[in-house]
Amino acid sequence: MPEETQPAALVENMLLLRREDFDDLLDRAAERGAERCLAHLGLENGNAARDVRELRDLLAAWRDARRTVWQTSIRVITTGILAALLVGAAIKLKLMGGGQ
Repeated sequence: MPEETQPAALVENMLLLRREDFDDLLDRAAERGAERCLAHLGLENGNAARDVRELRDLLAAWRDARRTVWQTSIRVITTGILAALLVGAAIKLKLMGGGQ
């Protein structure tokens, strides 16, 4: 009987050892995964932080430009409509278009 309990105790000790080192194992696995991901993206040379910052700045500039184009388009359309209304009102009031 004591021989049967010995393998179970050994397995239990191995499990306890694994629990203690589990966080370290996860940290190493996460670091390796992140390194592989950065290498896959071509950002493994230590300049990854600067490259990502530049990409974020470029994306922010693109969003600002897109928003500015949208706002400018709305202003041009609004100005055109208001100008057409003013010209129409001037013609209706016979301020333009010759005398009759």
